[in-house]
Amino acid sequence: MYGAGGSEIAARVAQTLGWSLFDNAVIDAVAERSGLTKAEVRERDERVPSMVERIATTLSLGTPESMPAIPETPVLLTEERLVDITRRVIEEAVQQGPAVFVGRGVQFLLANRHDSLHVFCYASRAKLIEGAINRLGVAPKDAERTVTEMNRNREQYVRRHFNRAWLDVTNYHLCVDTGWLGIDGTADLVAGLVRERLV
Repeated sequence: MYGAGGSEIAARVAQTLGWSLFDNAVIDAVAERSGLTKAEVRERDERVPSMVERIATTLSLGTPESMPAIPETPVLLTEERLVDITRRVIEEAVQQGPAVFVGRGVQFLLANRHDSLHVFCYASRAKLIEGAINRLGVAPKDAERTVTEMNRNREQYVRRHFNRAWLDVTNYHLCVDTGWLGIDGTADLVAGLVRERLV
């Protein structure tokens, strides 16, 4: 969940295990392959486009004569195409060796692998808001709205592209309340389980 510290935990687990980390590296690779800037990919990352954006894309792809002439640019990449590029980046990264991935539907993309551990990091709403402010730099006046929107976007992204419920515990091997266990405690728990079960 946004604000639960997943990226920070993943970075600590990757460092502890000596594994590659794919969090922002996925954004960088998708940007390189799609022709979009990193900022554009980040803006569209784990987010379902609004109705207006979907209609505009559909019209521009289906009936180009109804739209003003726009030079052929990567901005016209559909959401599905970006998800497909992301999927290929993740599949190729897996072939390079042990890695820690953050978000982007990896729990579904790698669901059939027996050498993976899928972890869901959650916390109480108060702890998520606190994490957004203290760890992610969200302004206090915006934190509650940002937490709600980001987690709603993630839920919609998973439903739209994987036809699954993001919060369904059966998608994961382990669900951890990071507000209770803390960032260090969660990272230690995950790294310990990986060593015990997968290495």
